[in-house]
Amino acid sequence: MVPDRAPGLAECARALADGEVTSRALVERALARIEATQSSVNAFRLVRAEAALAEAEAADKELATGVRRPLLGVPVAVKDDMDVAGEPTAFGCPGDFPPVTEDAEAVRLLRAAGAVIVGKTNTCELGQWPFTEGPAFGATRNPWHLGHTPGGSSGGSAAAVAAGLVPAALGSDGAGSVRIPAAWTHLVGIKPQRGRISTWPRPESFQGITVNGTLARTVADAALLLDAASGNHVGDLHRPPALDVSAAVGRDPGRLRIALSLKPPFTGLPARLDPRVRARILALAERLSALGHLVEEAEPRYGQVGLTFVPRATAGLAERVRDAPHPGLLDRRTRDAARLGRLLGGAPLRVARRAEATLHRRVGALFASYDVILAPTTAAPPPRIGTLVNMNGWNTDRAMIAACPYAWPWNVLGWPGVNVPAGLVDGDTSPAGPGRDPGGRLPVGAQLLGPANSEPLLVSLAAQLEADLRWHESWPPHEAAADTRAA
Repeated sequence: MVPDRAPGLAECARALADGEVTSRALVERALARIEATQSSVNAFRLVRAEAALAEAEAADKELATGVRRPLLGVPVAVKDDMDVAGEPTAFGCPGDFPPVTEDAEAVRLLRAAGAVIVGKTNTCELGQWPFTEGPAFGATRNPWHLGHTPGGSSGGSAAAVAAGLVPAALGSDGAGSVRIPAAWTHLVGIKPQRGRISTWPRPESFQGITVNGTLARTVADAALLLDAASGNHVGDLHRPPALDVSAAVGRDPGRLRIALSLKPPFTGLPARLDPRVRARILALAERLSALGHLVEEAEPRYGQVGLTFVPRATAGLAERVRDAPHPGLLDRRTRDAARLGRLLGGAPLRVARRAEATLHRRVGALFASYDVILAPTTAAPPPRIGTLVNMNGWNTDRAMIAACPYAWPWNVLGWPGVNVPAGLVDGDTSPAGPGRDPGGRLPVGAQLLGPANSEPLLVSLAAQLEADLRWHESWPPHEAAADTRAA
């Protein structure tokens, strides 16, 4: 069964501006879809039903008087690591959290653009892992197959968009946490330049490796949400030049030189590209060649970039654990990683931060010969629910590096990357066992990676691919999404 085609972000904004639909009708539909799928997909930690309906009615009054803003009256969701005034920010953690008093800057800007925030989406504990499960909220499931994870840590946002609950959502990306769930749910996911979307009330997030980004079904919708949320607070440490990314959607990228990179960056642990994923990436490379681009195999000089990632990631985690109201309730893996972060938070962290400039020069040297890098987003299709959630710390690290070794270097560099759908692959073909169904067809994705402030180029190329491959016309076939037809 296939769900009715939920309208996209730009389509909703246009219909509202033209008077074809009311914000209240769109928000009611989104809330009904969320309720219909919460027991199966479980995308949301918190639903703002009453507040969202009130905001929709206010938007309708503005629209009726001729007011026009980019997202006026459009329902969207944000990940539960972003502050929404009057709501708690649990960031995947167990326990009770007090409501915050002010919107995060990214949320404030979305509201300024007119968006209605219908709820906050699930994320794993403090955004550490490429799955979205935990004792605080259960398991968020992949609309393409409920037996599999949508990825993480922005898995709730990805699941909400993939299931047609909202047209687009904000997530955050510290080691691929927008791009990985986008890949595993057949979405476009934009990890922008560091600072493009503010992380305030934190001047930077996780020692600068985490940025806020967007998830949507189309490149145009992901770019529209990016432009609406972009901007800086005076307290932000990173303030890149302003860009109009949406303007690049219909722009011909020209004939580009594209480096096909299939080798996993240095991880210190084994990682191998699954042949099913490799085949989809090579097929995408062939399509880019057919569109007139020069595609050649070439690898960035990553070196031992992982040695700079670990101090930043763990020191950033230690800061979050220090601020947590219920640290004793946190996962043992979280507390162990925070302990390591406290040990690495002095000289090793300073060395890691200083190394970024050297990495920019070394990795960036490839852009003297190529315009864009094409790489897998993950090394494997999405794993089954429960695969990683109960592992110890060492086995969790091994499993997530094996599945997701490709995304995190661009977080160290702070440069933009865009996940594009690369197609569907056969899932787990082993016997399903009692109470388990076969893996089915599962989405995988590819990254388009560029140097600093290259979002317009990446978006232009992604939009060209989308026009050719029409990935946005494919919807999850499973009941998780089909349940929304009644809404």
